[in-house]
Amino acid sequence: MAEPQDVLFEITPHVLLKAYACGIFPMAESADDPGLYWIDPERRGVMPLDGFHVPRRLQRTVRQDRYQVRVDTAFADVVEGCAAPAASRRRTWINARIRRLYGELFELGHAHSVEAWDGDDLVGGLYGVHLGGAFFGESMFTRARDASKVALVHLVARLKAGQFALLDAQFLTDHLARFGAVEVSRRIYQADLELAIAQPADFYALDARTSGAVALSVLDL
Repeated sequence: MAEPQDVLFEITPHVLLKAYACGIFPMAESADDPGLYWIDPERRGVMPLDGFHVPRRLQRTVRQDRYQVRVDTAFADVVEGCAAPAASRRRTWINARIRRLYGELFELGHAHSVEAWDGDDLVGGLYGVHLGGAFFGESMFTRARDASKVALVHLVARLKAGQFALLDAQFLTDHLARFGAVEVSRRIYQADLELAIAQPADFYALDARTSGAVALSVLDL
């Protein structure tokens, strides 16, 4: 990974979008650190939309609509869930500046949340940034078994239906690799990014509350 560069000036939502268009994104050292750093990885994790793998057991969970999946109804709560410490993640990089900035991007229509609900309880979800035909996945969280995985399946279906060209996962992890994520060089990523952001795409090509059966059909499953 490239060395992070300390952000010494105030970031606005428009500056943030320009950064994404150049292939960089901000992170904080910790939730308590007020500073932000530009990250420009030498190797980038991406999720091929045509090579997305859904294990059979998870397919059953999605098809059964164990969780109701909604879009953009609780963005701030999803970010808060992602920022909260968990058993597998004692520290988080989401600080107050991140929450404020991405909240502003949401108000501008450039950030979205995909949420898994169990009745009135938000039990998992993810959020990210939308720019042209590129979606930049930021973080996900879960409070119930498979909740974030269900949200991810719905996200990929939504991006495929909306003619997106790129799902940026930032860093390749074992968890994402199970779904088909791969790692590419900075050069390849930036070439793919340039094409993707120039392509029109519709995040709302599917209904805001799409069933699991519909999401899987979009994925040809």
